[in-house]
Amino acid sequence: MFEIAPSILSADFTRLADEIASVKAGGAKMLHVDVMDGHFVPNITIGLPVVKSIRKATDMVIDTHLMISEPGRYAVDFVKAGADMVSVHVEADHHLHRTLTAITGAGAKAGVAINPATPIEMLTEALPYADFILLMSVNPGFGGQSFIPTMIDKLRRLKQMIAASGLPVRVEIDGGIDESNIGEVVRSGAEMIVAGSAVYGRGDPSAAVQGLIEHGTNWV
Repeated sequence: MFEIAPSILSADFTRLADEIASVKAGGAKMLHVDVMDGHFVPNITIGLPVVKSIRKATDMVIDTHLMISEPGRYAVDFVKAGADMVSVHVEADHHLHRTLTAITGAGAKAGVAINPATPIEMLTEALPYADFILLMSVNPGFGGQSFIPTMIDKLRRLKQMIAASGLPVRVEIDGGIDESNIGEVVRSGAEMIVAGSAVYGRGDPSAAVQGLIEHGTNWV
């Protein structure tokens, strides 16, 4: 079964608590939080204080995606702030083993994020230390982008790699997913699906989550 992880990057921050409650009411159990530093990616979003505030506002799983340079310096701080899952980019972390084991040691699930043009072979040595892989299906940095079609094949190959390893690593996918393509994404093996504008850009986040779950479930 798959899970929908609404991305607050597309939410109305003036009423964030309500936006979070709405997606929970629609059936979401996870909340995706994009942290960008304007260096690793060309945008700046939020940081530790917002994650702390979100933790106070909900009991949902907080899935924090660090799109930052030197993520190892801050990963554990996000766990302490309330993140249940923390992913760091293979392209940004020169000491990935150290960071992943630190996240796990702090009590959270550790993930490795990978950009569209980065070969999945870059993940081979990290798999034993990862709880999940976050496959980017757009180039990170901005919400509202279109899904890159070739990421379906990459998703399938990633699932094959994990199956061959025999490790219990889950796969999350992020970028451009909506009701038109969630079926193929689920059929190709994604277990956690991040959706931003497809949830918060439709007027009724609760109904949007329900619609995504319904469309994805038709393929299970």
